[in-house]
Amino acid sequence: MYEDYYGFVQPPFSLTPDPRFLYRSESHDVALQQVWQSIRRKEGFIVLTGDIGTGKTTVCRTLLEQFDQKTFTALILNPFLSVEELLREVLLSFGVVSKDALKTGRLSTASKHELVRTLHDFLLSLVPLHGSAVLIIDEAQHLTAEVLEEIRVLSNLETNDQKLLQVVIVGQLNLIDILHKPDLRQLNQRISIRCYLKALTREEVEAYVTHRLWVARGSTPVTFTPKAFDLVHSVSAGVPRMINLLCDRALMIGCENKTSRIAEEHIVHAAGQVGQEIPKGKIKGELSTTTETTPAMAMPSRRTLAIAAAVAIVALIGVAAFFFVGSPIGSSSADAPPAPKVPLRQLPLSLVALPAPAAMPEPTPVPPPVFGSFAILIGTYDNVKEAQNAVTTLREQKLSPYTIDVLLAPDDVQRRILLGRYPTREEAEAARQALGPQFTTARIIRGSQERVPVLIPDP
Repeated sequence: MYEDYYGFVQPPFSLTPDPRFLYRSESHDVALQQVWQSIRRKEGFIVLTGDIGTGKTTVCRTLLEQFDQKTFTALILNPFLSVEELLREVLLSFGVVSKDALKTGRLSTASKHELVRTLHDFLLSLVPLHGSAVLIIDEAQHLTAEVLEEIRVLSNLETNDQKLLQVVIVGQLNLIDILHKPDLRQLNQRISIRCYLKALTREEVEAYVTHRLWVARGSTPVTFTPKAFDLVHSVSAGVPRMINLLCDRALMIGCENKTSRIAEEHIVHAAGQVGQEIPKGKIKGELSTTTETTPAMAMPSRRTLAIAAAVAIVALIGVAAFFFVGSPIGSSSADAPPAPKVPLRQLPLSLVALPAPAAMPEPTPVPPPVFGSFAILIGTYDNVKEAQNAVTTLREQKLSPYTIDVLLAPDDVQRRILLGRYPTREEAEAARQALGPQFTTARIIRGSQERVPVLIPDP
């Protein structure tokens, strides 16, 4: 397993929705802030949408970890439920009833009215405790119109001055069209906040991959070349789930090749393994001469290799016979008819001599510091745009910064910009002094072995 080869504490590109690996891109950051603020303001109905694989479930689990002890939460992952089944799942998630009570108790045969009344009584009991309840429903695009209407009714449970239940429905892009149907007009009018998760940009893809490698805490620094990042962004279209698949397979291939430098060809092979295509013009050299879309590079089949080997052996035997035996009896090279010329396009691809690919340039991105190494902390920013401006300035100086998001509190996220990885403090200090005058407050830090990706000053 490549996790052992690179010394990762945990797989960096697992498809499980682990909140520790959430990279807060601009759209993810805006969505989290909007949902969180709406919940704090006790607004009743919130909708979060995004394309397949953009991280909606991870955002849901991140929200669950940010609530305090006075907030009761219920996360419904199965949308294929009837109204009664949904109500029972909500009561179970809130801890109102146990599994045994739902199977054998009075609520196992309770009507919808009795289930709603039980939920209402529970919500009213939270008022004197200054508590609140939040219901999050994932994959909501699969909910029936009847269930959606019941959710609207539940969102109406309130006192004179506040909502008793806040509902966050999360779904794919077609959820927007579903909510605009005439029979769901009442529900659509009650939505207070609509959030949308976008795919990652090229710069965000690089920061996303770097962030996940940092959280995974590898003992061997892993680097991706700029062209590899370009290809990851192009093939994945900036979708985090596809980025995870590509990078996971690329690390497997890198482990097999005994390298910690993930280059363009590793991404090409990884794309082939996950069934993705390389867009035209993204690979230079012989791969750019293919048709409109180039299938991801695959290993030649055994039959092709056998044919190529047989042709090569026959050619070697012919050359040896010419030198040691000479021309056939009764013929000479002058009398022999010229061999027919076969157009190059008619030859099998395995027999065509292709030019050797150009040498890959040295990687410019610098990995995050691991424990015992040093880096330059450029600064800590609360505003995403200010952080991006600093990154742009550093890139204009031909430098390769990277970012780490640190969650200090439920509504306090700081984006830290770092530069380099140096084995000694002296080398890091020399690089810091070479920075421009706008980065005079930059300081030296070292890596941490903490579970959360934080950085601590060097003593």
